[in-house]
Amino acid sequence: MLNLSLVIPAFNEEESLPELCSWIDKVLVEHKLTYEVILIDDGSSDMTWKVYQDLALKNTNLKGIRFNRNYGKSAALNRGFEKAIGDVVVTMDADLQDSPEELPDLFKMIMVDGFDLVSGWKKKRFDPLSKTIPTKLYNWATRKMTGIYLHDFNCGLKAYKNEVVKAVEVYGEMHRYIPILAKREGYAVIGEKVVHHQSRKYGTTKFGLERFINGPLDLLSITFVTKFGRKPMHLFGFIGMLMFIFGFIASGYIGAEKLYFLSQGVAARLVADNPWFYISMVAMILGTQLFLAGFIGELVSRNNPERNEYKIREEI
Repeated sequence: MLNLSLVIPAFNEEESLPELCSWIDKVLVEHKLTYEVILIDDGSSDMTWKVYQDLALKNTNLKGIRFNRNYGKSAALNRGFEKAIGDVVVTMDADLQDSPEELPDLFKMIMVDGFDLVSGWKKKRFDPLSKTIPTKLYNWATRKMTGIYLHDFNCGLKAYKNEVVKAVEVYGEMHRYIPILAKREGYAVIGEKVVHHQSRKYGTTKFGLERFINGPLDLLSITFVTKFGRKPMHLFGFIGMLMFIFGFIASGYIGAEKLYFLSQGVAARLVADNPWFYISMVAMILGTQLFLAGFIGELVSRNNPERNEYKIREEI
């Protein structure tokens, strides 16, 4: 088995690949680490695949997968994780902003220090304010919602035990949240390392403004699935029950008030003229619907053929 598997998604990075592959080889040979590079060409429209093919003819450690079209970083990482055979799997970007000089230390943190996962932290970034300020807000929100206290969830440079990447499924745009997926599978020994971030040398960034919308939506999705994926009734049923009880008590109070005024011979306004009547009705209707949503979710969950599949780490 190899020491390291490097999983590198690439999209239109023809200029950076020769320097990147040469740099990786130099560092790992110096530290006597065996390795493989698994490059996933994510539907590049330039000469990325041809350049990498030529490099692979000279270095048998280079392996690659070429997608027919652009599927995104998560799809590339998921396919790379399937192929990785190294003791430690490292993900990094192909644009030379992640330094291969960090690889020996990341390998040591996994194999010697015992971390399941180590995430890079680009403490000093060479990105414009339009990217760094939203990133800080996003990282703060992610820490608060997940309880995983990393400074840079979106750093592409991360290291994992091989068993961790085999246990997680990365889909959609969930590559930002692999630490959360890993923790959900029981790999909670998560470390962080300050890594050197370099300014982009070739080309332009491949991420647009849509990441500021997709990121928070994916965070809400993975938080919900992590906490309530197997027990949706605990969320929908609880909120629905509270709303129904509130509406029932409010409507009961309105009715009791009406009866009291009538018993005292006092003219009382119509129940339908009281705004709290409509608030209580809406609360009871929404509460009932939320409870039914939780019930339907529970039926779907219980009929899932994988509901009792649990990943076992060791047996004796």
